[in-house]
Amino acid sequence: MMSVAAARALSGGQRCFVGIGLPSTAANVARRTHAPDLVLIYESGALGAKPDWLPASIGDGILAETADAVISVPEVFNYWLQPGRIDVGFLGAAQLDRFGNINTTVIGDDYATPKVRLPGAGGAPEIAANCHEVYVVVRQSKRSFVDKVDFVTSFGHGRGNGDRQRLGLRGAGPTLVITDLGVFRPDPDTHELVLTAVHPGVTVDQVREATGWELRIAAELDTTPAPTSDELAVLRALKEASK
Repeated sequence: MMSVAAARALSGGQRCFVGIGLPSTAANVARRTHAPDLVLIYESGALGAKPDWLPASIGDGILAETADAVISVPEVFNYWLQPGRIDVGFLGAAQLDRFGNINTTVIGDDYATPKVRLPGAGGAPEIAANCHEVYVVVRQSKRSFVDKVDFVTSFGHGRGNGDRQRLGLRGAGPTLVITDLGVFRPDPDTHELVLTAVHPGVTVDQVREATGWELRIAAELDTTPAPTSDELAVLRALKEASK
């Protein structure tokens, strides 16, 4: 459901900075269904990759073999990402707060001696700062959906409206958050995340129970359409080819 919902959010002609895992799955489903001209850009330097299976890493040979061009990693960041040439960036999160700030660095208040040290930033801060918009895909629980992240790895909307502009960040920040329970979008005025849709079979109470703050609900709450037979067939074929 997460992969299909994320895939549907993408449209043809967009330049999408793709990460491994659910973001790559979603982007490749979109390219094989409703958005055949979606341009997939991987951090390793593959521009316009068209993999026949879901790549195991950004270094998977299938990305270079099927790309329109292969450039260096510095070029990806210096000439594509930082100048604002990427439409959509996908990010995951260990922690996400009500304003879309992301933590993938440490769990715990003390950076020097955390409870858990996480993989870190990678290119995520640059993606969050410079892509026209950011989609976040994360499994939802009170451990991941927190009132305030322990460490801001990738800047979302700070503490609300105007924070990105004050820092001079180019992109719009997180405009869409997709979890295993539903879909969230920032309020246009406050930029606090609002539940706009639940997945089939999920209740609002379930979403509230998995959220670490007083959740706002859209006045007109939608239900995410179930995956179609075509979407499921494409998703299963990609996963089967990856074995």
